[in-house]
Amino acid sequence: MRFFWNTVIQSLKLPQKKAVFALNRIGMDFTVFYLFLLLGLASLPALSDQIITNQTSTFHMHTFFLLIYFFIFYYLIFVLIVFSVISIIAFIVTLFARYVQRKLRFSLLWKMTAFTTTIPLILFSFVSFFYPLNSFFLAIVIIYIFFILIKIILIYPKRRSRKYSQK
Repeated sequence: MRFFWNTVIQSLKLPQKKAVFALNRIGMDFTVFYLFLLLGLASLPALSDQIITNQTSTFHMHTFFLLIYFFIFYYLIFVLIVFSVISIIAFIVTLFARYVQRKLRFSLLWKMTAFTTTIPLILFSFVSFFYPLNSFFLAIVIIYIFFILIKIILIYPKRRSRKYSQK
């Protein structure tokens, strides 16, 4: 549990150089687990809304079936969409890293993209309890993620150019 909180704290400190290198040492398996937990937190407002709607409707579904329904038709689709968007963003910043001659791989940038979603997902979790968010919030989040990732990429030194001598 302590490792999880250290990861959250390091993610909040991005794009600081020390936080970037600390998060680089975290394995991909824990990164995916961390993202599942954050997405679980971000889906709590929708779950509470669905439970409240279920209690006030004339057709009352048992809570167990409501949770299964929520998991299949909301959480899994939400995870699929977020993982796809993270992959697309990581691909785009991989192209940027290549353009600015940084030696960074897609897997590392995917991991950094996942960690940069910490603040937006926590913010989304709390704000959506009180106020419905629209696509404007999503646009701001994507701009924020790109901004942080560009700063992270520029932390790394440029590739050394290889000079071959002809004999």
